[in-house]
Amino acid sequence: MPEFVTFGETPLRLSPPGKERLETADTATIDADGTESNAAVTAQLLGVDSTWVSKLPDSPLGRRIVAELESHGIETEIAWADSTDTRQGLVFHESGHPPREALRWHDRNGSATATATPGDLPMDRIQSADVVFTGLSTPGLSRDAAETTKAMLRAAHGSGATTAIDVDYQPGFADPDFLKDVLLELFEHLEVLIANESKIRTVLDRSGKPRELANTIAADYDLETVVITRSQHGAVALQDTPGTNVIHERETVESAALDDSGQHGAFSGGFLGRLAEDDDLSAALSYGVAAATLARTVPGPLLTADRSEVERVVDDVIEKSG
Repeated sequence: MPEFVTFGETPLRLSPPGKERLETADTATIDADGTESNAAVTAQLLGVDSTWVSKLPDSPLGRRIVAELESHGIETEIAWADSTDTRQGLVFHESGHPPREALRWHDRNGSATATATPGDLPMDRIQSADVVFTGLSTPGLSRDAAETTKAMLRAAHGSGATTAIDVDYQPGFADPDFLKDVLLELFEHLEVLIANESKIRTVLDRSGKPRELANTIAADYDLETVVITRSQHGAVALQDTPGTNVIHERETVESAALDDSGQHGAFSGGFLGRLAEDDDLSAALSYGVAAATLARTVPGPLLTADRSEVERVVDDVIEKSG
């Protein structure tokens, strides 16, 4: 069975109920909310053995993260840090309703993951994986985290794993120029780039529509696969093959959006989970779009569904996309 390994920080997310504002709410829900762990949960529900790797403080908050993620069936491999020296990252999330946007405030300075070194990671597990994945926000935590991410991708790529990164840029988290510098350092060891169209324009200072973005980014950085997501409008994927570039496009299906905060992690998990099982890029794209669609219909950042539900939506995505 294929194995999907992700590395990253998963902050605890505190959110007031419904569409309430943080400044007036007197209660909040707590969720594990990280791009990489969210993707691992989605890949696991599709039947792909998934492991989330990280460094956490040995504290109730760090253990809370592990307990929640393992309840979704994924494995975890954790380097535990002294809780007096490091801390658990937090995110405060406020849902919005048009014209009021959803907002996030990051409190992640000094998190344990920011201090991770290559020695903290289970490199043997990473080198034996079929797909290895991280989000740009993890190396964006610190220079140490960036060097550790680079070492991980180098080891995975050298062992034949498919290496992938999601440009999960969030305003207010890190300087886009720093994230761009980090991303450029990682391209050498990267095969698959996944990015929302607006976020990749910000980080790489690009313009153009999704198809144009995919073509120019693949050509400029010698990437095998570039996926541009369009939120509730689906996604396009370019596969660089000898002599030609093949573009696949999938449209999403209509859904009543309850909470869109977990859609991108779900997309990456659906897309890469399917890619781990089968190298058919068009099928992987359909699974990514279907998983993101379902993620918008459930509360919280983690997709709760079963494979049959995802596959029913996959059929709808294929039918709508022609």
